[in-house]
Amino acid sequence: MVPFVFLHGGGQGGWVWKELIAAIDRQSGGEATCLALDAPGCGAKRGLDTSEYDFEDITQELIDDIESEGLSGVVLVGHSQAGMTMPQMTEMAPSGLISRLVYVTCSAPLAGLTTLDQMGHGPRGSNVEEVGYPFTEDGSMEERYRVMFCNDMDDAEADAFLAKLGKDGWPASAYSYSDWRYDHLRSIPSSYVVALRDQALPAEWQERFADRLHARRITRIDAGHQVMNTRPEALSEILLREARA
Repeated sequence: MVPFVFLHGGGQGGWVWKELIAAIDRQSGGEATCLALDAPGCGAKRGLDTSEYDFEDITQELIDDIESEGLSGVVLVGHSQAGMTMPQMTEMAPSGLISRLVYVTCSAPLAGLTTLDQMGHGPRGSNVEEVGYPFTEDGSMEERYRVMFCNDMDDAEADAFLAKLGKDGWPASAYSYSDWRYDHLRSIPSSYVVALRDQALPAEWQERFADRLHARRITRIDAGHQVMNTRPEALSEILLREARA
């Protein structure tokens, strides 16, 4: 079976894939190889000085991390903000390193926009060209994150997740970069997993991003943004099916 490599989104680290990797191990009978990457400043790399990293440095380090494990022909699975790094990883990686891409509720800004520009600065629906943020009664960031990331979790699960969120930080260049290129993605097999209950990136925006990323197939799942945590068994089934395609 081809190996899986996982790349997390913003404010998170490789730790976010723990439940999913356990599900893949169970469903594959232990045959699947899984590697969870940490972007510079995240997870096992938390606390690293990333002030001098440019966007290409981030990408190259992630590629080096895959190669250092002796892997090739990997299925690269990304979540949320990882959707901005995966295209450049595909462009820069040596031939044969990445065989397939799976985007899990990933974002893909238009060229010329930063990821923060694409998210916007106002409430959802205030600008049709921006994702926007969900309305919350008290307006606090904690309550906003609870709605965006935890709408399909119970209170205990949400509290535990929010206690971890935000302790990891991608380099600043990940948020100032805007030279996105997607045309080369037409040549690599790819699919997109739409989380239908996502309140961080609504389903209609995910469908738009899937088109920009030239995803050949779209699979829809009844889950929120953190689908790998709340529906690991269902997502594992999807990924194992993709790996065998």
